[in-house]
Amino acid sequence: MKLSARIAAPAAALVLAGLTATACAPQTSDTSSEGDKKTGTLRVWLFQEVGNKPKQKVVDAAVADFEKSHEGAEVEVEYIPVDTRAQRIKAAFNDPKSAPDLIEYGNTDTAGYVKDGGLADISKEFAAWDEAKDTDPTAKQSVTVDGSVYGAPLFVGVRALYYRTDVLDELGIEPPKSQAELISTAKKIHKEKPDLYGLAVGGAYTYGAMPFIWAQGGELADETGVTYRSAINSAKARKGIEAYTSLFGDDNCPAAKCAAMGGNATVTAFASGKAAMAIGGDFSHAAVKAGTVKGKYAVVPLPGVKEGSIAPAFAGGNNIGVLKSSSHRTLAVDLMKSLTGKKTQAEMFDAMGFLPTYTDVLESVAEKEPFVGPFVNTLGAGAKFVPASPAWGQIDASLVLPTMFQEIVSGRKDVAAASDDAAKKMDTAFAEAG
Repeated sequence: MKLSARIAAPAAALVLAGLTATACAPQTSDTSSEGDKKTGTLRVWLFQEVGNKPKQKVVDAAVADFEKSHEGAEVEVEYIPVDTRAQRIKAAFNDPKSAPDLIEYGNTDTAGYVKDGGLADISKEFAAWDEAKDTDPTAKQSVTVDGSVYGAPLFVGVRALYYRTDVLDELGIEPPKSQAELISTAKKIHKEKPDLYGLAVGGAYTYGAMPFIWAQGGELADETGVTYRSAINSAKARKGIEAYTSLFGDDNCPAAKCAAMGGNATVTAFASGKAAMAIGGDFSHAAVKAGTVKGKYAVVPLPGVKEGSIAPAFAGGNNIGVLKSSSHRTLAVDLMKSLTGKKTQAEMFDAMGFLPTYTDVLESVAEKEPFVGPFVNTLGAGAKFVPASPAWGQIDASLVLPTMFQEIVSGRKDVAAASDDAAKKMDTAFAEAG
């Protein structure tokens, strides 16, 4: 869900984190391909990054290798703006003749794109691909719908706890080892240093709040066989909501200032020296390093409920998928492998800081770059994903969860009423999606 991941990412990258489309293409009448040409031009749409040249250099090298090993095949790569991707991809699904052969897409878009008939089922090719066996299970989940695979993960992004080493050292505080300790530490820091948020939190920071819900054993939704049913108002989920919303107030992050903040704003608050702690992604590192806290921070996994445990993080990131309408299916799948293979992902990490989706490559980059360690450990502890439903895009775009958090921290509703209302909205979206 912006892994940089584009989900709530700062200036260093967009997400995505994953990133969720605000709308998906309507059902198309026919997106089936005609034939399977072994030569010709393949068109690829990739996302335009902030500072795209390093990404382009890696992609160019992967394309050159592909063209060298596939005589008669040529590749044209177009970098499309993230903020207009929904319209471009919607048009491609509705007009297969003008559509590209491959697209990069946010991993929370998978279910919606599959429902719209835009992505090709590549389950057999993925299963036969030797490198795929080392794919992180959560990353594989992000390309899987109803047991079938619709692409290959390109990168993954997770969040951990950034903290000011100088502030904690001055106050004689150790990095928190449990969720309760995180909350008490945040409030202690703010009491001692009123000019700082103890922990920067945001009412619109959905992916920063989710670990609190998951750590308490709560879920966003439960799969009922053919669809999903919201679980955001379950007893366990409510415990997580209470824990997260307890961080809004004059004793940590005043609701008047923090209720409207999203992920970007919380990371910016930390990077600019206005917060002692923040929940940020591996993709946030460049922005933090470029801030006023440079040299005065460290990262640890976000703690869970039990001391020493790690709270489950949302696994954001992006994938590469083959369009069902491609007339070069075999070539397109091979190109997908080139663009998402181990060699390319390792180079993409060096160029952009994107976390690889292969467990062995992750271990390798963690050894090379120590700052990656907490994020790799977070992934290893069991990251989680949003419901694999085409409804999630609508739920996310409608700000169902941010509205719930903001109603609570503003005092307009209590946790029970706000979560019940959010559950109703989510269930309506799930029912409409089928």
